[in-house]
Amino acid sequence: MRTVSGPTDRVVIVGAGLGGLACALHLAGSGRRVTVLEREPVPGGRAGRLSVDGYEFDTGPTVLTMPDLIAEALGAVGEELRDWLDLTPLDPAYRAWYPDGSTLDVITDTTRMAAEISRVCGPREADGYLRFVEYARRLWQLERADFIERNLDAPTDLLTANLLKLLAAGAFRRLQTKINQFFRDPRTQRIFSFQAMYAGLAPHDALAIYAVIAYLDSVAGVSFPRGGIHAVSRAMAGAAEKHDVQIRYGTTVTRVETANGRATGVVTADGEFVPADVVVLNPDLPVAYRDLLPPGRRRKLTYSPSCVVLHVGSRQGYAKIAHHNIHFGQSWKDTFDEVIRRGELMTDPSLLVTNPSRTDPSVAPVGRHTYYVLAPVPNLDRAPFDWRGGLSRRYTDQLIETLEERGYVGFGDGVEVLRTVTPAEWEEQGMAAGTPFASAHSLFQTGPFRPGNLHRTLSNVVFTGSGTQPGVGVPMVLISGKLAASRITGGRP
Repeated sequence: MRTVSGPTDRVVIVGAGLGGLACALHLAGSGRRVTVLEREPVPGGRAGRLSVDGYEFDTGPTVLTMPDLIAEALGAVGEELRDWLDLTPLDPAYRAWYPDGSTLDVITDTTRMAAEISRVCGPREADGYLRFVEYARRLWQLERADFIERNLDAPTDLLTANLLKLLAAGAFRRLQTKINQFFRDPRTQRIFSFQAMYAGLAPHDALAIYAVIAYLDSVAGVSFPRGGIHAVSRAMAGAAEKHDVQIRYGTTVTRVETANGRATGVVTADGEFVPADVVVLNPDLPVAYRDLLPPGRRRKLTYSPSCVVLHVGSRQGYAKIAHHNIHFGQSWKDTFDEVIRRGELMTDPSLLVTNPSRTDPSVAPVGRHTYYVLAPVPNLDRAPFDWRGGLSRRYTDQLIETLEERGYVGFGDGVEVLRTVTPAEWEEQGMAAGTPFASAHSLFQTGPFRPGNLHRTLSNVVFTGSGTQPGVGVPMVLISGKLAASRITGGRP
């Protein structure tokens, strides 16, 4: 494994996103002196906070899986997860809503879930589900140590006994093809493959190795921290500061200073030079290369789809929905083709609707509710729509109309607070191609082919976050922080 050369005592981390905070905790636990410079007034990066008129919204991820990775980062400095976060397991993890009017609860207890699938889709589908669980659990076991929680420097690093086992398991076939071996009902096929969109691919294009995303969501379980996902950011930042990590908020870094093939420190917007033995960059990786590092040849990447998010504070509550709800349209393959291949807005949208206030009433005024509505849309590279014009308002109105058609009666009339986030806003926040989902997980942007977390020529510049290994999603970003730290400490994470 390549590691940072030279001294590593003083580390400056640019950005207090989840990757930067995980890296800070692991480094603090190894005795490094760590300073985190964050441009916003709060930690979290994409896992930030929006507060409006008594409503509290998570600005980024809303689905939390693998809390043991948070526990591991806290444990690096001797802290216990239970002392920092109040986690509620969600039951169901999701409720799926289908165009034929049926619903399917995704339950992490496999016995209950098999019974639910049998009720909705029949016993043959339940048998397929139980086989899928064993298959996906096996994939996770094979992938985790060798390919996910490991720094990969070259394709030859993939050559392990587990690679042969993955090949034998058909993990490099197409995801949809593999899913269809277990499920015949379109409803179960969809709920165990839609997650490929967040890896930037359609299920019929993604590799079967990404069945592990469905495993983490649907089998390992989904939790909700009191206060929202942003509470994870606050907890990690608080534990880091308790253990002598200095976090400076409201501090924008404008460039990394270099000399003789090494970073010497960073320069802030007010002209301050902050010296460092090692610089860790948590901004979106292509943007970090573009804006913070010396000019050089940059790799052209293909990006995941983006999304439009509605943050809604409302007088309306809906008794029949769950905390997380997936609303599927009639079309399936064509929806992915519209967004990913043709760069078009969905004509028959599939939507994620999260209702955090039903689990944690503290995120809304008394008797009110918060909603997070996510609709996949093309990224700005694929379709440079003018979101700053009237499109944002028109598309917001279309999404509200779609929700009302799908059972959210009076949704528009109940709105007290509405904030729409489009690819234009994601771009303004520093996300390449206007997508919060980073570069797509195509074959040659995965594992050792994904942009590396150790700069090729600047021997003490390290990257963390979803743009580098292992990739997108809260668990992967937390792992990326651990991997970045191990580049500095020289140890296996």
